[in-house]
Amino acid sequence: MSGALRVLPLGGLGEIGKNMTVVEYDGRIVVVDTGLMFPTPDQLGIDLVLPDFSYLRERAEDIEAIVLTHGHEDHVGALPFVLREMGQVGVPNIYGGPLTVAMVRSKLDEHRLKDMPLYEVAPGEPIDAGPFAIEMVKMAHSIPDSLAVALSCELGTTLVTGDYKFDQTPVDGVPADVARLAELGREGLLLLCGDSTNVTRPGIAESESSVGPHLEQAFSQCDGRIIVTCFASNIHRVQQVVEAAAALGRKASLVGRSMRKNVNIGSSLGHIEIPEGMLVPVREIEDFPDHKLVVISTGSQGEPLSALRRMAHGDHPQVELHEGDTVIFSATPIPGNERSVNETIDRIYHLGADVITPREAPIHATGHGCAEELKLMINLTKPRYVLPVHGDYRRLRVHAELAESVGVDRDDIFRGENGLPLEIDERGARFAEPEQAGMIFVDGVDVGDIEDVALRDRRMLSADGIFIVVATISEQDGRSVAPPEIIFRGVPFAEDADGLIEEIREAVDDSLARSAEEEIREISLLQDHLHDDVATFVYERLKRRPMVLPVVVEV
Repeated sequence: MSGALRVLPLGGLGEIGKNMTVVEYDGRIVVVDTGLMFPTPDQLGIDLVLPDFSYLRERAEDIEAIVLTHGHEDHVGALPFVLREMGQVGVPNIYGGPLTVAMVRSKLDEHRLKDMPLYEVAPGEPIDAGPFAIEMVKMAHSIPDSLAVALSCELGTTLVTGDYKFDQTPVDGVPADVARLAELGREGLLLLCGDSTNVTRPGIAESESSVGPHLEQAFSQCDGRIIVTCFASNIHRVQQVVEAAAALGRKASLVGRSMRKNVNIGSSLGHIEIPEGMLVPVREIEDFPDHKLVVISTGSQGEPLSALRRMAHGDHPQVELHEGDTVIFSATPIPGNERSVNETIDRIYHLGADVITPREAPIHATGHGCAEELKLMINLTKPRYVLPVHGDYRRLRVHAELAESVGVDRDDIFRGENGLPLEIDERGARFAEPEQAGMIFVDGVDVGDIEDVALRDRRMLSADGIFIVVATISEQDGRSVAPPEIIFRGVPFAEDADGLIEEIREAVDDSLARSAEEEIREISLLQDHLHDDVATFVYERLKRRPMVLPVVVEV
C-alpha cells in the first residue's frame, strides 16, 4: 500500500470505550491503544467487551509497534488478549509512559504474560517503527503520563490525541505541551484524530487541582467516617484525598485491590506521596475512630464486584457502612453506568449513610477537554484533515461541526465508524472499503464472538424463564406412550400452576398425535413441531415467551 496512509479505527467510534486505532503505511502497521468496554445490562453473562481485532490477527507479521496513550482500561484493557493472539508470530514492541508501562506490566503478569517487550518512552523521545517515526507529546488527563502520539511517514504526520484536556494547573505541575502541538501545526499536520468525549460541554474543563480544596471543605462538614470513591487509576485524585484528610487530622485507608495496586505503582514512580504513618490497614478500619478516618475505595461506577458495591450490599468483609458515614462520589458515571451507580447510592441511603455526589459539590473534575479546548487543539495543530474519534455518533457529529466552525473545510472532515478506513494519498483523502470490526466478548475464561443467539437466549431466560418438555413416544407409530414431563424455572404465572401444567401436557399430546398422523418420525423434526406448538400455546395463555426446550425419547 505504498504511497497511501490508512487509518482504521477498530474501536472507539460510535461508542464510549474500547479505543483502538490502526495506522498503516507502506504495508506496515502501528496500533495506537488496545482498549476494552464493560458490558451493558443486556449483555448477560458477559464480563468484558473487546474490539474485534481479526484484522490484526491476519496482519500480525506487519505490526511494527503498539503504542499506548495512557493507562485507562478503555485504552489498554484488551492488550493481554491481543498479545495472546500475536504470540505465534512474535509480539511487537509496546511503548507507553512510565506509569502506563508499569500498570500494563502488572496486568500482563496477572494474565501470565511474562517478559513482554514493554518500553517506557518520554515525550519527545524518537521511536523508529518501520516507515513511521513516532513521537509522544505530553498531555494532561485524569491519570499521569498521558501522551498524544504523532506518527510521521513520507506522506505527513498523523496525531492521535488520546484523552486530554488543557489543564493549566495540573496536580503534577506539568501541563500539556502546547508549544510542541503548535510546532506540529507549523510543520504541517496531515491528520488529527481528536478525542470527542466532552465536545458537547461548552467552555473549558475545570482544573484537577481545583478539586482538593472542595474535598477538604466537604470533609470538614462530616462528623463521622468518610468513604471517598474515585477511579483507582486517578492517582492525582487519591493524592488530593490524602492531603485533605491530613489537613483535618484524619488517617486514610485504601480499600479495593486495584486501588492498592495503583497507589503502590504511583508511589514507586513518585506520582503520589503519602506521609509515613498516614495509612490505616484495611483490617483495622472497623476498630478505628470514625471521626478520624477517610476510606478511599474503588466502585465509583457501581461495578458489581467493587469494594463500594459490596459495602452497599452489606457483604464487604472489612467495611460495614452504618448511620453517620458519608460516602463521597468523586467521579461521574461513565455513559451506560448511570443505573448501577444510582442503585448503589440508593442502597447506601438504605443503610443509613449519607451521600455526596458532584451534583451537590464540585468534588470532581473531568479528564476530557470541553468544546473550547477541542477548538484550541485544532487551532494549534492546523490539520489538513480531521477524523473525530473517541465518542458516540452524536459526539462525532458535534466534533465535526466544531472543526468546521474554526475553519476546517467540510470536505476535509471525516465522520467515520469502526471498521471504516480513511485512506490518504497525494490526491486527497477518502473512505475505503470497510474492514471487519465489531465486538469480541469475554465470557468467563472464554474469549470469542458470543453469537447474537446466545445473548438473545440469555435475555429470554432472564425475562420469561424456561420450560423443559420431555415426551416419550413409541418407536413403532410415534404416539405418546407416557404422560409428558413438564419442568419449568423462572416462569412467572398465576397460582394455578397445576392446571396450566395439565393443559400443557394436553397440548404436547395433541402435537405428538398430529405428527404421528403426518408420519413424522425424525426426532429433530418432532422436536421442532413440539417447540412451536408449546411456545404458541404458552404465549396464548401467559402472553410471555419463555424458552421452550423439547426433548423427545423413543421407546
